[in-house]
Amino acid sequence: MEISDDLIRRLCDLARLNYDEAEAASLKKDLQRMIAFIEKLNEVDTTGVEPLIFLTDHMHPLREDTVSSDLSREQALELAPDRNGSFFQVPPVKTA
Repeated sequence: MEISDDLIRRLCDLARLNYDEAEAASLKKDLQRMIAFIEKLNEVDTTGVEPLIFLTDHMHPLREDTVSSDLSREQALELAPDRNGSFFQVPPVKTA
């Protein structure tokens, strides 16, 4: 896979990264090394190998997802920095 300057520029724009030309060159080099590593892994024959879900044999116990009300709505709203009636007031989300 070819990593172009346009691709680096686009990725940085999507990630909202500020960068200069030296950083862009470093990012390009790092990304090329990552892609080369993944391409090398694709050469490995994994026929018959079961995919791992956990990296160890230790199983983490999962708890049941149960509904509980530790705080009432009124108690939670008392802790809110700002509220609008019976709702939490939050600042608007700005998009680019």
